[in-house]
Amino acid sequence: MIATVCVLAALWVTCCVALYGVMRQTPEQFGRVMAKIPGPVPFLILPFETLWMRARAGTLQVGSPAPDFALMKLDKTAPVQLSALTAQQKPVVLVFGSYT
Repeated sequence: MIATVCVLAALWVTCCVALYGVMRQTPEQFGRVMAKIPGPVPFLILPFETLWMRARAGTLQVGSPAPDFALMKLDKTAPVQLSALTAQQKPVVLVFGSYT
């Protein structure tokens, strides 16, 4: 009985470590692996949300400058780069979310 519990605990820890490693990969690689896992298994058995929050936390802290990026304008006429906006010494507000 104790041996079975130890084997199951070791298997669980191994799966958590493997899933954490996969979560640290690119979104494409992560998606390929998750597509092969049946149904809601990782969500029911493993601490998926905790692993995800730690694996994808990043290194930015409050007050850190945002990394530079470029996005296409809504009318698709030209890209807008964050560094070009911050070079004007005016505040830039980034809003990520949904208005639905």
